[in-house]
Amino acid sequence: MATQTIKEALIEAQTALQALIANEEAILAIDSASNAMAQAIQSGHKILSCGNGGSLCDSMHFAEEMTGRFRQDRPGFAAIAIADASHMSCVGNDYGYEEVFARYVSAVGQKGDVLLAITTSGTSKNVLKAVVAAKQKGMVVVGLTGKALSPLAQEVDIAIVTPAGRWADRVQELHIKCIHIMIEQVERLLAPQNY
Repeated sequence: MATQTIKEALIEAQTALQALIANEEAILAIDSASNAMAQAIQSGHKILSCGNGGSLCDSMHFAEEMTGRFRQDRPGFAAIAIADASHMSCVGNDYGYEEVFARYVSAVGQKGDVLLAITTSGTSKNVLKAVVAAKQKGMVVVGLTGKALSPLAQEVDIAIVTPAGRWADRVQELHIKCIHIMIEQVERLLAPQNY
């Protein structure tokens, strides 16, 4: 019966969320990432974000909530998702898809900026190359993944690992929660009047 599988899916999502709530390391990483982002914005720098597929959509959602509005009015915060179709097709064609994010970070990133690198598996080659490029620029790198021992988690300055189990969709469900919480924490630091 379909209603049973729907309930099972919701219970699985609830179990994943409970695991995140109980994961003190992840909670501290979210706090550290939020502080790094707020510091970057406060000092006149920006946040770049990247990912593939659903993670690209998450990186775009993060950026639009920062530049636009989250819950209440406040000044826009400098954030850019690496999602420009002409950039990605140009670099993909000329250098290969593995370079689409790194090339942008190299061109636009500056010391003091933050990179939010999102990959559920922690193994996306183009995201990992962006991490390398960001480190070469002196940027702080925040990784959002679902695998604790992944290359991404090992390479970034701040690793947020969501303990959601074996399926990427459950990982992404927790990622969007982490993204919303980071935006809220940045707002609490930079626009406390909203809270």
